[in-house]
Amino acid sequence: MTPSEKASETRYRAPAALRPGDTIAIVAPAGPFDRATFEAGLEPIAARYDVRLAPGLHGADRYLAGSDASRLEDLEWALGDPAIKAVFCARGGYGTMRLLRRLAPPASKPFVGFSDITALHLWLQRHGIRSVHGPVVTQLATQPEDVRQRLFALLESAQAPEPLHGTECFVGGRVEGPLIGGNLSVLTRLIGTPFMPELDGAILLLEDLGERPYRLDRMWTHLELAGLLDRVRGIALGDFSACEERNAEYTSRDVLRDLVAAAGLPCVAGLPIGHGCINQPVPLGARVRLDADACTLTFLEGAVGPD
Repeated sequence: MTPSEKASETRYRAPAALRPGDTIAIVAPAGPFDRATFEAGLEPIAARYDVRLAPGLHGADRYLAGSDASRLEDLEWALGDPAIKAVFCARGGYGTMRLLRRLAPPASKPFVGFSDITALHLWLQRHGIRSVHGPVVTQLATQPEDVRQRLFALLESAQAPEPLHGTECFVGGRVEGPLIGGNLSVLTRLIGTPFMPELDGAILLLEDLGERPYRLDRMWTHLELAGLLDRVRGIALGDFSACEERNAEYTSRDVLRDLVAAAGLPCVAGLPIGHGCINQPVPLGARVRLDADACTLTFLEGAVGPD
């Protein structure tokens, strides 16, 4: 079976839509966070939903938001309690993948986060569930109002969101498939594990922060050597923030452009997704149309289904 044939069979189920006033949980499955930015990001969420904070939310253990046992308990509470209708992540950082082996099969409910939370998105897609790659609570405080409104609309309506526009076509072409991926560093760490979803026929979303060009090259080459680039149909590149080599005569974009060209996959770069000033939320697992010539990513499905 070819990737394009398998793509027509790959369907990810949509959790039930949220309603204003529903109970949502906030968890910290990765790193500790700054209280001030958290409180600022919490404000628009609390104005719309009934918020429950995980018991261990403000924990800290070195670079983690508490022990593995505490973070796991919080995450399983949020995912398993039927009174909780959606889960938001406080911050990324590092630590989420430490929990994967011990997680019970997930309930289908909206789940929001990005960066290190990519590990949980991939785990959810492995179980056939859509999720929302979007701002964590601490980042939400810095995002423009249209990002917050897009996030709430994604969570509350089965309607597909508005298309996103990139800044550059690296390789032309037009392809369709489910949108899978997130942070490049985290995604490559899950290659060869049982937590990576099927990528046959997918549009691969990638973004990252603070990775110098040679590291981007190394991770991309890992994708290639593992055969993943032979399975996907196109590439959607988000923001690669602070990924430059000091005093170099080349940029991270130069390196990524050459790598994509060698792969020959349709690719749009510069999508407003990731660690930059704008992190537009997108539905992972939803089918999309990548039109590289027009520099657009069009969503054919939303993140949630009818409530």
